[in-house]
Amino acid sequence: MASLSISSSSTIINSRASPPPGQASFSSPSCISLPMLPPKPLQFTTCCRKIARRNVLTRATEVEAPVTAEAETTELPEIVKTAQEAWEKVEDKYAIGSLAFAALVALWGSTGLISAIDRLPLFPGVFELVGIGYTGWFVYKNLIFKPDREVLFQKVKDTYRDILGSSS
Repeated sequence: MASLSISSSSTIINSRASPPPGQASFSSPSCISLPMLPPKPLQFTTCCRKIARRNVLTRATEVEAPVTAEAETTELPEIVKTAQEAWEKVEDKYAIGSLAFAALVALWGSTGLISAIDRLPLFPGVFELVGIGYTGWFVYKNLIFKPDREVLFQKVKDTYRDILGSSS
């Protein structure tokens, strides 16, 4: 088995090279010189660009206009205003925060429970049939006939008024 070694001058030296048949053997190893490769170009990755940009010092060339008080205030959507007003009316904010946290934990736990039940082989099909049956019953009971539809819409409007507390 021939061993190859690479020297620092990009030359391959075969120390056990055997001469072709019919030629005299060489006492020195055979050498093959390779051309030098060009240096690898510097490539900046996204990370390097971000690091390089961090150390850049910039200076404004023009005087910026001062910010007026009108530009700083932005109009909040009405739902945000309503939520802020409702929060200000609440006396026991700690209890409301605790209830909201408990609701989030219950939601997280219920999704875990439902996904665990969904992995069981029989239950997803049964739940799908129950959902289809309930949807059909709800449509028949509340949406097909006009008087039933009107009663359902009135219940939704009343519930909406009770939750928001508005008179409209």
